[in-house]
Amino acid sequence: MTDDGTAAAAATSTLGYEQARDELIEVVRRLEAGGTTLEESLALWERGEELAKICRHWLEGARARLDAALARPDGEPSTASDG
Repeated sequence: MTDDGTAAAAATSTLGYEQARDELIEVVRRLEAGGTTLEESLALWERGEELAKICRHWLEGARARLDAALARPDGEPSTASDG
């Protein structure tokens, strides 16, 4: 038998940014709409936190890649005085 938390973490680690974002939007919509039990609401909240963490991870990675590209001499934007 596998640990549910480990299985869920493995499944969500393969989500792309857009997939995680879209699912997070749906989770928020369901929470805002109400009409769920306390257990369902807690499960949705936990899923939302997990999805937000995935989105943050992707965005931080993108920021690091942009910073690295801009730090390279060939990645620096040209200026008017270069020519």
